[in-house]
Amino acid sequence: MATKTFGSGLLNGDFNPKNKDEPGDDNLWSSILAQVQNSNSNKLPSNKNILVLGDNESGKTTLIAKLQGVEDPKKGSGLEYAYIDVRDDDRDDQTRLSVWILDGDPGHANLLKFALNNERFPHTLVVLVAAMTTPWAILDQLQFWSRVLGEHIDKLSRETDSFKQMWQDCRQQIMKKWQDYTEPGDDLDPGSPMRRTSHNLEEEGIDNLPLPDGVLTTNLGLDIVVVIAKTDYMSTLEKDFDYRDEHFDFMQQWIRKFCLQYGAGLFYTSVKEDKNCDLLYKYLTHRIYSLPFKTPALVVEKDAVLIPAGWDNMKKISILYENLQSMKPDDYYRDVIVQPPSHRKGVTKQTEVVAEDEQVFLARQQEALMGLKDPANRSPATRNQASTGPIIQVASPNKKLDPKGTGTTPSGEGVLANFFNSLLHKKIGTSPGGPGSPGSVGVSPIKADAGTVDKNTMRNDAAAELDRITKTKKIPPIDLDSSTES
Repeated sequence: MATKTFGSGLLNGDFNPKNKDEPGDDNLWSSILAQVQNSNSNKLPSNKNILVLGDNESGKTTLIAKLQGVEDPKKGSGLEYAYIDVRDDDRDDQTRLSVWILDGDPGHANLLKFALNNERFPHTLVVLVAAMTTPWAILDQLQFWSRVLGEHIDKLSRETDSFKQMWQDCRQQIMKKWQDYTEPGDDLDPGSPMRRTSHNLEEEGIDNLPLPDGVLTTNLGLDIVVVIAKTDYMSTLEKDFDYRDEHFDFMQQWIRKFCLQYGAGLFYTSVKEDKNCDLLYKYLTHRIYSLPFKTPALVVEKDAVLIPAGWDNMKKISILYENLQSMKPDDYYRDVIVQPPSHRKGVTKQTEVVAEDEQVFLARQQEALMGLKDPANRSPATRNQASTGPIIQVASPNKKLDPKGTGTTPSGEGVLANFFNSLLHKKIGTSPGGPGSPGSVGVSPIKADAGTVDKNTMRNDAAAELDRITKTKKIPPIDLDSSTES
């Protein structure tokens, strides 16, 4: 044999035929080659994938960044790609686990064809993510994305006949994984009931146990893990929205029923408080690479639930019913977990704002500037915009004059008002065009009454008032005679 030709005796130059019967030398190279072949076959595969589905703001990108060990995740759009470094210390091997994160906008569902196709389907695990920040929407979101996933699988099955057989094989594997689940520690105890059952089935050649009620009623042929993220928000729900333990138990029993339907595992996680994130990483590598996972189901802490696929059943779920006092287990989910008005987003129609043409805007500003420099060139609109100075009210000439100043205006102002009104009367009376002339536009004709207004008395009063103002404010005196005669 060729392996004997390369024995240690030949290399040392002292080949002895009697050595061929010695077990240590005969199969030396055979055992080395066998070890190399076995190590190659035991290497972690590099074609495994995780597909992450869920609504926007459910924490998908942040969760995957936590599993990656990335502190500052960068959110993309459409279909994101990332990878997680996976290491097996027992075999001193490592590989990269591909992660595809689909945008929460249903309009991007057509991108599933790039992440989940015929080639990747047998090597893909699906993570459905919903957030505790919107507990009223959790069940709707899980059902929606599972429906999107099912419709995509139906489309794949219609496209190729080869997919149908492969899909049936994957469904059988999912069923077998559920049935083969054992509690951590039972695999080491051959006397445990679970081990005895599996052993008897193997001896009898029975491949499948009848599944319990509600289990894998919708078998998509994919390993599924449901993640309820942001469970640290539960304290806010208790404080601000009056949530009680029975509300969380009601939610949990509905979520666990959904997981039974799809044969999924369940994890409550909080990246903020680092709850169950490490265990989720170990569980994913366990389901994908068959690495050990020795953590039992955890259902005591309401914000850190952990239920491996295959552990749960309706009998265990019914334990939660005991705490439901003001509600029933079969009540409609949204009737019990009601969305508060503060979280309801009204449909607001956004008005489209069209920007003014740049040249039109500049021309209008130029016109305004030119109008400020030369009032004669102002357009009516510009004049209206420019006339923003103080407005001085002048007493109406139709009012009866009060020489004593005992009216509504102060005495000093009343005197001056009477004086200047007399000037208006004089201008109107002497206007050649009369009331209809250009000089009298907007001014009502006034009849002078000599008995009512004494011009000489008014002039003297006005002079006295101006003299008083001059003394107090140091204003140069005005020649009343020249002003009235001009």
